[in-house]
Amino acid sequence: MPHISRPRVLAVSLAVAGVLASTAPVAQAAHHGEPSRCGGRGVDAGARIHYESDVVIKAPLSAVWKLQTDVERWPTWQPPVLTAERLDPGPLAKGSRFRWTTPAPATPTTPATTLGITSTVQELRRHDCVLWSGPAVGEGLRIDEGVHLWTFRKVRGGVRVHTEETWAGAQVEADVPTATAALGAGLEAWLHDLRSTAEGRRTTRP
Repeated sequence: MPHISRPRVLAVSLAVAGVLASTAPVAQAAHHGEPSRCGGRGVDAGARIHYESDVVIKAPLSAVWKLQTDVERWPTWQPPVLTAERLDPGPLAKGSRFRWTTPAPATPTTPATTLGITSTVQELRRHDCVLWSGPAVGEGLRIDEGVHLWTFRKVRGGVRVHTEETWAGAQVEADVPTATAALGAGLEAWLHDLRSTAEGRRTTRP
């Protein structure tokens, strides 16, 4: 069972596979100087929906990396991830594919549904960075392409984790502020869970 207790009111995000409630704070897109890269590649620079954030985790780099790249165990520490499965054998690597699912609540324009997300790893450098992309599809809701970048850097006392994602697709681009808020809340939730789990703390999200 997941060890982090929280309401299921997080953003429906290709990044975090979370669920957004109407009471969640509105997140704003963040941009911090030069774009981040993994093997020379990054998120979609032309995307209208873009969010990025950072957190410092007080844990060894190897532990943080293992949590993040052991895809099939995501449901054990991320409550909004219902299922996660690898579609190919061996360690996660460039070209690896995985499928995961998450509930999405109803909005004024879309029904409640479950998103199926099929991600393909575009770049991966062990203990350094990973970049994946793919669509998220549910009944009445579709994100044509999400591109998600993670980077990991040792700092004094721990690891600085940077996450950044873009969305593209006519449905989400019809309301960019709402989609950006959903994406931002989802990424912040993922960082919260990653930090709490890596640091071995039981926390409750307000």
